[in-house]
Parts: sequence; structure tokens; C-alpha cells
Amino acid sequence: MKKLPVAPSSAPVLIGARLRAVRQRQRLTIEEVAAATGLTKGFLSRVERDLTSPSVSSLVTVCQVLSIPVGDLFTTPHTHHVRLADAPRISLGGEGIAERLLTDRAERRVQILHATIVGHGRGESELYAVDCDLDVIHVIRGRLVLVLTDRQIELDEGDTYSFPGREPHSWYNPDAAEAVVTFTLVPAAT
Repeated sequence: MKKLPVAPSSAPVLIGARLRAVRQRQRLTIEEVAAATGLTKGFLSRVERDLTSPSVSSLVTVCQVLSIPVGDLFTTPHTHHVRLADAPRISLGGEGIAERLLTDRAERRVQILHATIVGHGRGESELYAVDCDLDVIHVIRGRLVLVLTDRQIELDEGDTYSFPGREPHSWYNPDAAEAVVTFTLVPAAT
């Protein structure tokens, strides 16, 4: 079988921003990393700005101090791009609602639902709970009334309301005009 020659890429490998993000997430200063690695502050600053490439030895040392595998700097993060028109339709119940899933079906950290609700459309007739820690409702257009066990919250265009998803609730569109709303569930409902 004939081998296909593969030319190496001449594009620079940019890892500086990832190193900086890890350092900052751990609340370490560049001075603290310099002291722990024996490298200079100026050198680490240039590495973080991708102005210089560290040797393998220096990179391994920095990664050890930051407690991350070197390979993590070179992996491509999983991303998901969805256009609203192409988002899968879902149905979680209610009347007069067209729902689309905006996040990857496999995503477990968060779930975003886009809902177009006809005039006087509504959620379930009985209060229900969602298996998530946090439910965030954002009204893009129109109005929505969130019904909780002890009160109703009127949400106008641009309003956002957050509450525990396991709290019994429902909702309805009080107007004849269509409403457009997003529901963000953290973590994704199971």
C-alpha cells in the first residue's frame, strides 16, 4: 500500500492563552509560577502572549506546577454550533409552544431551549418540576407569566428570572401576541 506523504503544518501552535487561563483559574500570579518553576517572569509573560515558544523541558515544568497534563494544551475543545432554523424540535408539553434544543444533545452541563409561544399559549396545566439545579427564563420578545406555588411573576421583554428547577412551576403567555423565550437548565435536565 502506498503511503501518502503528509507535510507538517507551519502554523504556530498557540498555547499561551490556555496557560494563562489555567494560571488565573488557580489564582496564581505570574511571579508565583516563575518562583515555582525557576523561569523568569518575563519569559513566562512572553510564553503566555505566544511571543516565544518554551522548550519541552520548560513546558513540562510549567505544566507540573499548574497540575495539568501537557497534552491538555494541544487538544481541541469540543464545540457545538447550531443555527436556530436547524435546531432539533422537541416537545416538553404545554399548549401552543414550539421548542427547539439549542445545545448539543450530549451536553450535560447546561441545556438551552428556545421557545416560541403563541398568544395565550401555556405550559403544563399542573405545576411541574424539572430535574435541574437552576432554571433561567429569559424573555426575548413579548411577555410571560411564571406561575410558582405561592405567586406569579410577570416577565416583560428583556427580563430574566432564575429559580431552582425542582421548584414546582408552570407558565403562560398572557397576551394575544407571540412570545419568544429561552429556558436555560443547569445542569441539563435528565
